[in-house]
Amino acid sequence: MKIPLHYQMSEYDCGPTAMLNGISFLFEREDIFPELIRNIMLYSLDCYGAEGTPGKSGTSRAAMMFLSNWLNGFGEIRRLPLASRYLSGRSVCLGSESLVNDALHRKGAAVVRLFYDEPHYVLLTGERDGLVYMFDPYYRDCAFAQKDIQVILDRPAEYNRIVPERYFNREDQSIYALGPFKGREAVLLFNEDIKITEENSIEYFI
Repeated sequence: MKIPLHYQMSEYDCGPTAMLNGISFLFEREDIFPELIRNIMLYSLDCYGAEGTPGKSGTSRAAMMFLSNWLNGFGEIRRLPLASRYLSGRSVCLGSESLVNDALHRKGAAVVRLFYDEPHYVLLTGERDGLVYMFDPYYRDCAFAQKDIQVILDRPAEYNRIVPERYFNREDQSIYALGPFKGREAVLLFNEDIKITEENSIEYFI
């Protein structure tokens, strides 16, 4: 059974929420180990706030890189068909030659760091005709000033935003921009049992 994706509980937990949403999007509820949930929470929220409070600056890039590597090992040890790949810098972009787009076309998902007033993690679940299907864990039920960003409330197990691809590749700190290359990162996630291989997706590569 697939369950609705989750919204973050605070101003700080977008990182672990987006990662857990990636697992929920790719796997049936019955297939998800409690150890997976526990460790995603354990290894994230590692940044301290200005007053020294743990977690009040969210999740670091180092923690996301570690989580990506840990997920690969977990999938092998637990025999869960889970695979992960960490990307950073110029390899994090959207477009016809993007590794992120490629993952989405192969029935994978991508947790990406972008800007939503401040650095923020979201889950990308699909792309079609220049439109990106995204689940943003920051709850919002009203329209954006940007009329071409759609708020979707009736696909809770898949996405809650549809955003034109052009928003992501900007290097500034505007809404849903991936921002400067030096700060970009993404975690690609796959369920190997449903992943489309190169052999089965030849039309895409042509």
